[in-house]
Amino acid sequence: MRSKDEVRAEVWKAMDDQGVSRFPGAEGRIPNFAGAKMAAEKLASHRVWKRAMVIKANPDSPQTHARRLALEEGKTVIMAVPRLRDPHPFRVLDPKKLSKKAVQEAATIKGALKHGRVVALDDLPEIDFVLCGSVAVNLSGARIGKGGGYHDLEYGILVEAGKIDSHIIVATTVHPIQILRQHLMVTAHDLPCDVISTPRAVIEIDRQYDRPRGILWDHLQPPQIREIPVLERMGYA
Repeated sequence: MRSKDEVRAEVWKAMDDQGVSRFPGAEGRIPNFAGAKMAAEKLASHRVWKRAMVIKANPDSPQTHARRLALEEGKTVIMAVPRLRDPHPFRVLDPKKLSKKAVQEAATIKGALKHGRVVALDDLPEIDFVLCGSVAVNLSGARIGKGGGYHDLEYGILVEAGKIDSHIIVATTVHPIQILRQHLMVTAHDLPCDVISTPRAVIEIDRQYDRPRGILWDHLQPPQIREIPVLERMGYA
């Protein structure tokens, strides 16, 4: 089985070569892609999205459209600050408390940091839907991100805090070229997905992998814990 880095390199190159990546290119990131807005709209038309009221969302460019739709539809959006570097690393975006202009801004990374309300972990609302970005996915639910591991950590922290339960739906939006017909390496801390939305269709997956049941402390190095205040606090609680 190929390594995650090999899979990432293959997908990034294929997206750039076939002209489906968007500025600033695919390599090194959750790649923005042609049809990202349509993929968001497809997801927003699906029943699992419609019944969600509080969405934990990743901050990457291709999911901007989905975050904006969520806010426009009156859903609360929760986003983490980059690298979880703040003592209270999550921001709450409540569209009922935002102007129309602020709603548009809040869907972006900078706007979320500007308009998001700083909330202690214990005071976050319960989350009923998770939106994540991906570099590659397959139809077994395996998902590969850009390699930082922060999204998986955010999920683990929220599980530990009792804000996410085992029945939650995890969805991603991707270009079809990012859906691979091969086994992908999955570790215990990886977050698999239940739903894949493309510009063409929403695919419900019969997920074959378990989700993390919290923070896997033995997968973390002491420097990582020291760099993330909420982890350091939880580790010594």
